[in-house]
Amino acid sequence: MAGGWAKDGAVQDQIDASIDDAVQQARSRIPAGESLTRCEECDAPIPEGRRLAIRGVRLCIKCQEERDKEETTHSPINRRGSKDSQLR
Repeated sequence: MAGGWAKDGAVQDQIDASIDDAVQQARSRIPAGESLTRCEECDAPIPEGRRLAIRGVRLCIKCQEERDKEETTHSPINRRGSKDSQLR
């Protein structure tokens, strides 16, 4: 039951929209096309197994790990469930 001026199910609609946005963002980051043989950031060779496993790979493992680490630490999405976290 929603309170105030919100319709019933508004909270669930917001949750669903957040999930849809996150899925769309993740899909947009999936590489496509031909894989590179050398990393586009550090010019290190990309192992053949990685190129075969991931279509369109552009980074070596080390550079990809660094990029993944940066993305997870700067996430703008509030993952905490309490209302208090939204007030901070």
